[in-house]
Amino acid sequence: MPPQPSPNRPGGSGSASSRPCRRSLPEPPEVTEPSAVFGDWPGLAALLRTALAIVVAFVLGTAIGFERQWRQRSAGLRTTVLVAVGAAAFADLGMRLRGVEGSTQIVAYIVSGIGFLGAGVILKDGTSIRGLNTAATLWCSAAVGAFCGTGLGVEAVVLTLAVLAANTALRPLVNWVNRRPIISDVTEAQYQVHVICRPEDVGDVRDLLEVELARANYPIRDVETQNTGEDLIELEATLVPTSAAPDELDAVVTALERASQVRTATWTVGTTA
Repeated sequence: MPPQPSPNRPGGSGSASSRPCRRSLPEPPEVTEPSAVFGDWPGLAALLRTALAIVVAFVLGTAIGFERQWRQRSAGLRTTVLVAVGAAAFADLGMRLRGVEGSTQIVAYIVSGIGFLGAGVILKDGTSIRGLNTAATLWCSAAVGAFCGTGLGVEAVVLTLAVLAANTALRPLVNWVNRRPIISDVTEAQYQVHVICRPEDVGDVRDLLEVELARANYPIRDVETQNTGEDLIELEATLVPTSAAPDELDAVVTALERASQVRTATWTVGTTA
């Protein structure tokens, strides 16, 4: 019978206590992920994308705002830049939080919210309204920022060029149209008859004004009373028709000037608001 190997010899089965002991390494310390501290940290690439969107919106907003500032409009360089940058920031925030759906929702709020800002630059001065072009420029500046915030930089540049062209290249055409005489056949005009009298004669002159215009078949929309500052009152009658014959209005003015209570009488024509 072959001899059995001794348990103490190498290669023997031996007991568990005779085997070499393996030392267990300590567990590495738990590393805190950035997401545990900062939430869903987008990373450097997304951060650079946001910075690029804001910078592009700043540059394009500056181009639009410089033209407004050069013409001394109420919403100038800083306002236009802030609108573009703010729209870009909000659109980018929606894109990073909820993707295209979030960006779409944010852009919808930008479109409606910028209307309140634009309403602040619109002023009504009598029958004329000022600031509509400035408000529209702010609205387009918000659209430029929204394009930048959603990553559509080329579209933002195209829109910026369109806004600059509308505010600069079209100006000579607008001036040419405005210098053309008012033609009643193609233009809706507003006719007014002005009569100046003493304060104590306002009632009689008003009645006389209504009689003469009714005789010429020109109904009156309203009559406004204004103080000229020289102890005289001006009655301003706005006619309903948008077209009138100059000869007929001259006859009305001549008839009014024959009255002893009337100091002066005249009529004017302008475009409707």
